[in-house]
Amino acid sequence: MLEPGLRIHFIGIGGIGVSAVARIAVGRGYRVSGSDVRQSQLTDAMEALGATVTIGHAPENIDGVDIVVVSTAIPEHNVELATARAKGVRVVHRSEILAALIAETRSVGVTGTHGKGTVSSMITRILDEDGQDPGFVIGGLLLNYGVNARAGDGRVMVAEVDESDGTHRNIPTNLLVCNYLEADHLNYYDDLDDIIRTMAEVIDQNDGLEQVFVNGDCDGNRTLIERVQRDVITYGVETECDYRGVLTGDGQLPLRFEAFCQGTSLGHFELPLPGRYNVTNAMAAIAVADHLGASVEAMQRGLADFKGLENRFTIVRAGGLAIVKDYNSHPTAMRKVLASARDLTDGRIVSIFKPYRYTLTNYLKDEYATAFAGSDEVIITTMYAANEDPIPGIDTEFVVNMLRDEGLNVTFIPDQTKIVDHLRATAQAGDKVIFFGGDDFFRMADAWADERGVEA
Repeated sequence: MLEPGLRIHFIGIGGIGVSAVARIAVGRGYRVSGSDVRQSQLTDAMEALGATVTIGHAPENIDGVDIVVVSTAIPEHNVELATARAKGVRVVHRSEILAALIAETRSVGVTGTHGKGTVSSMITRILDEDGQDPGFVIGGLLLNYGVNARAGDGRVMVAEVDESDGTHRNIPTNLLVCNYLEADHLNYYDDLDDIIRTMAEVIDQNDGLEQVFVNGDCDGNRTLIERVQRDVITYGVETECDYRGVLTGDGQLPLRFEAFCQGTSLGHFELPLPGRYNVTNAMAAIAVADHLGASVEAMQRGLADFKGLENRFTIVRAGGLAIVKDYNSHPTAMRKVLASARDLTDGRIVSIFKPYRYTLTNYLKDEYATAFAGSDEVIITTMYAANEDPIPGIDTEFVVNMLRDEGLNVTFIPDQTKIVDHLRATAQAGDKVIFFGGDDFFRMADAWADERGVEA
């Protein structure tokens, strides 16, 4: 537990995950300060809430601070972190503060290698419709609310639990959803087996865990089920699960499906999001909401009104094109996005991707080779390697040649700032142009959409 009146300083308070925890801390009455390298809508929002925000890192920013909060992204040589350690100020990881904050209420954690933000948001929306006023801490802006966190009334807190760096060990929750377990974050984990083993430890070593919900369509999760000592509730679409969704429409918007619990129909549902995989996400939310006593009517209303997360299969229609922004860089998730994109219009599909890390590219090269199937053009730019050491033979050229060997039309544009120039010259009316990546790609996509004229 955190003592009342503490001053908590967040290094990198403009980060989507760090700012979410900081927002809850403000809501709980703690004195919050923070710093970041640049001003953003998130730093502005924290200031509007009453936090003291400084742009730029400096030793004096931690004067009078009781706790300094860092994320895995903060290096040890950061001047504020180094000063805090030298002065003996308590330093904790973001996950530890999150754990302390959610310990004050009943908690739902959602983890897994992808889809956890969407599932967390769907659970939140359903519980809100049910009148439970949930708090939430999610690594993305919920378009229904325009924020990434809120305190709620203290009865239940929904938290996206990041497994990428092993810090999900620090966040015991009362309910836990594991949406997908696939090879990812191989800068931290050895391989998929290491990911599964760690998740099993998180589950079995949590004495306060009431129930586990697992995506039964995922091979990694089926292995997890065999290894844990807990009873597991399964959900899915493709396999027989405790909670199963059956698509009743053609995949066009809104998605229509029927939900079943142990073979008994819960009713028919609509979801105004693209992506058939979102039915699986919805079944996770339905399973958790049912466990928490939400009515079927609240589930139906919450999902029918669900607007999703910013930059998760976000469609902007501009100048006769469907410009799609999607945060995913994992081949399984990208494959699902592309499959769903075919439901949007009959035009070409242009995929834009910046390969991500040597380790992930090397381990998943066979999956990446087929991830872009169905694309009429794949635009590749120079790999983002983070701080990883190179792996011989695994580089951007390797990715380009691998995709060309699959028969794909690949355009290599080393300088990503030239991508829009290429699109201006080649885009055709009706095209679906999909930007897979992060904030730099999304800024590029938004600027190009504005240039073409965003359609209402």
